[in-house]
Amino acid sequence: MENIVEKLKNGSMVPFLGMGVFEKIQAKDGSHLPYDSDSMILALNNGRAMSPRLMYEYSRAAMSLEQRKGREFIVQMTNHIYSSKEYDLPKVYTWLKQIKPKYVIDTNMDDSLQKIYSDVEHFLITGVSRITADYDRFIIYKFDLSKSAYEKINKDTLTLDLPILFKPMGSTKPEMNFIISDADFVDWLTEAMGGFAMPPILKDFRKDKEYLFMGVDFAKDTFRMVANEITMDLKGGFTILNKPELTKKEDKFIKTHNLENLNLSLNEFINSHA
Repeated sequence: MENIVEKLKNGSMVPFLGMGVFEKIQAKDGSHLPYDSDSMILALNNGRAMSPRLMYEYSRAAMSLEQRKGREFIVQMTNHIYSSKEYDLPKVYTWLKQIKPKYVIDTNMDDSLQKIYSDVEHFLITGVSRITADYDRFIIYKFDLSKSAYEKINKDTLTLDLPILFKPMGSTKPEMNFIISDADFVDWLTEAMGGFAMPPILKDFRKDKEYLFMGVDFAKDTFRMVANEITMDLKGGFTILNKPELTKKEDKFIKTHNLENLNLSLNEFINSHA
């Protein structure tokens, strides 16, 4: 544990962020940002709970809303959740801003990660689903510091000489692309299993890396599958889950992937490594 910050800096350990980093984050209007599946469902459905079957996981609820109200509704609603509110960056992001890891995986759909790298050139990879033009389920951008703007690039021009921000579930910026409904995840995971969810250079780079999972809910089937595909050939690493007892599925994932759980809150962990 003493070497975690150094490993993050040199790229041998990769931060992997989930929705839990938003726990207790309050927007300036007094509302709270979604930090787990239930709170995301409430945000998507104007504060109203849905049936127990749909409340199981937010991708199910999003699929139901998409079927009833259309794809554009779910895209605009997801964007509204993050873009219509002003809020301070979660502490995890302000901590990572000082470290500037070479490679970060962020399954959140807002633009907090882009903000902490806005003072350096970098690459941004965002997930996309249900497209017919190509098998690839990602779009690659390069951040031009002089223009403070993103420009799309070809996957063959992606290199490892700049930081790489990977947002596999999409993002509000620079374009609204979200992996949020069941149909999105089925499509993304299907292509991920075929090797089309990340650029070839990252599939080589990820080998024998350690991962630091922060705010990731491994109790949910979907994100265990997402994490498994993205971190294939991992060396091990840590999860930060502050729970009295892990579920059987969480415990199995952690053991299968040679991870060690640090039973700390994110704030406790960051304070000990600040």
